[in-house]
This record gives sequence, structure tokens and C-alpha cells, in this order.
Amino acid sequence: MLATAPLICPSLLPAEVVSVRYSEGSVRGFLSLSSLDGERLAYGDLTQSVHGDRVTRRLVFRFKDGSVLDETVVYTQRGTFRLLSDHVIQKGPAFLHPMDVSIDGKSGLVTVRYKTEDGSEKVTATRIDLPSDLANGLILTLMKNIGPDTAQMTVSMVAATPKPLLVKLHVALAGEEPFAIGDSQRKAKHYVVKVEIGGASGLIAPLVGKQPADSHVWILGGEAPAFLKAEGPLSSDGPSWRIELLSPVWPAVAAAKR
Repeated sequence: MLATAPLICPSLLPAEVVSVRYSEGSVRGFLSLSSLDGERLAYGDLTQSVHGDRVTRRLVFRFKDGSVLDETVVYTQRGTFRLLSDHVIQKGPAFLHPMDVSIDGKSGLVTVRYKTEDGSEKVTATRIDLPSDLANGLILTLMKNIGPDTAQMTVSMVAATPKPLLVKLHVALAGEEPFAIGDSQRKAKHYVVKVEIGGASGLIAPLVGKQPADSHVWILGGEAPAFLKAEGPLSSDGPSWRIELLSPVWPAVAAAKR
């Protein structure tokens, strides 16, 4: 059944390669990670550098409980976005199943390091025929490049599980929502991201509580699109968290001297 189900129930949404409408540049930014109730869980540091058409981005979230989420993604932006490699480390009590996952976009080799329930370490290496629209580590970049007349897109992603699984991400525009910067009123595009698990696994997942929760992303459109915030799980079995931008906070003593 598991072998034949993908032939019987293929995904109805074709994957898409996203064209580069806005080239990425050098970036240094700061993020916060909170529960949906507003409890601050971690602070993030984002660094991105560009060499020719090759982009390297690293995002590190350091949690108050000592947990760490560290992701480094390398991709090209020559006409379309193409993933070269993605390395994600999730460790500490914030993650139910800590993992170290590496994806080689050229060879298709996916290496997963994890611990079993008895605490022993395991390593699996699986070679997958990776599609050209692979979006691991790139989903926010791709969303900034969705055309103004495009209401939805579908891309591929390798789910970070002990046995890697290729799934689809369906991104759909849910509408616009107002927000303010000081006295200036703006509107953000609100996207909903759904994970589509194909074949028999997709049919069974909702029944056994394994269907990942939807993610929500807010993007500021226009001539220079920008990420504003996101809500959703950062691991296949984790809770939904909120990611937002942070501004520097200056010490009160320095402000008083000025």
C-alpha cells in the first residue's frame, strides 16, 4: 500500500520554480522568537552574505533554556532560486526530538543525526532525487518574490525526520492586513503555508495527529518586499511559535548622557 499509494493519490498541485524578481543582498538582522501567547523564548541573529550569484545565510536562535536552532543555507539566484545546501541543528529541551540535518542539493544526499528514545545516537544517509524547486531554508525568500498577480504557489521541501520525506508546501494568499509604523498606516500580505504529505502517509497523517500545523507569514509588498513576521512550527512535531523583527535597545545611561 505504501509503495503504490503515490501512484493512486498523486499531489494535485504541481511544484513551481520561483523566478528571481528581487535579488538578495548582504543583510544583518535581529529576530525574536515567542510563543503565540507572547512569552519571549529566544533571540535570533541573522547574517547573509553574497558572492556573485551565490548567497549564504545563517540564522541562529538562542533560547533562554539553553536550546539552539542553527541553520545555514547556501543557494544561487541566477534567474531562479536554487538550493545548494542546507544544514539545520536543533538541540536542547525546546525540541522534542533534537536533530542535525544536512541536505546536499547537488548530490541529493540527506544526512540525519538524531537520538533514539534510549539516548543512543543514530545517523541515516538517504539519497533523494531532489527537485529544482526545493525550498528548505528558502521559503521566506521565495515568498518575497511571488508576483503581485499570483495568489498561490507550490514548492517542495524535505521534512526533517529520521527518515527524510519529500513533501509539498502550498502557499496561498489569505488577504491583506493593516499595521502601523509610528503614524504611518501600511498593509501586509498574509500568506498561509500548508504542508502536503503525498501518498498513503498523507492520508493517514491527519488521522494519527501527525499532520503539521499551518504556518502564517506576513510580507510587506512593493518595490522592496520585506518579511514582517511568521507564526508556525519550526520542527515537524513542535508547537507553533512567532518570529518577529527586533530593534536595538540602548542602555538608559547612554540615552541620558546624550
